[in-house]
Amino acid sequence: MGQRIHFVVDPQGWCCMGLIIFIWLYNTIFIPKVILFPHYEEGNISVVAVLCYYFCSLFCIASLFRASVADPGKLPENPKIPITEREHWELCNKCNMMRPKRSHHCSRCGHCVRRMDHHCPWINNCVGEDNHWLFLQLCFYTQILSSYTLILDFCHYYYFLPLKKENW
Repeated sequence: MGQRIHFVVDPQGWCCMGLIIFIWLYNTIFIPKVILFPHYEEGNISVVAVLCYYFCSLFCIASLFRASVADPGKLPENPKIPITEREHWELCNKCNMMRPKRSHHCSRCGHCVRRMDHHCPWINNCVGEDNHWLFLQLCFYTQILSSYTLILDFCHYYYFLPLKKENW
């Protein structure tokens, strides 16, 4: 897995990244303030639930940054092709470089990527051989954080609020 840092200059991608970071900040500040902290003070939620929310949120944003700056498997300018594998390489008709089979040219990034899956505007990067696992981690942590937030919202409106009305 490549450890090179990779940035893409794409206005749509930067807008998508900005939107994701805004939503993440909003949820990291708003959900604890409205749901977690008041119910923690009342004794309905334990400190473990609060810490789990913040850990999920931290893992989600960390995986977003890792997936967005990781090199997706960009082919070098002058690749060294082993003699035994020359029949498995082909010429890219867009950048006129030799590339291995299953590599594709990304029109947004302007280069060929090994085992390219797609160009994701949400991470502003291609998903390829070297960052596919990081992209899957991002999807997993986003799903965990979204599910946890949905459960907290459900508990807030259908479990904790009726308890307050009965106590009044």
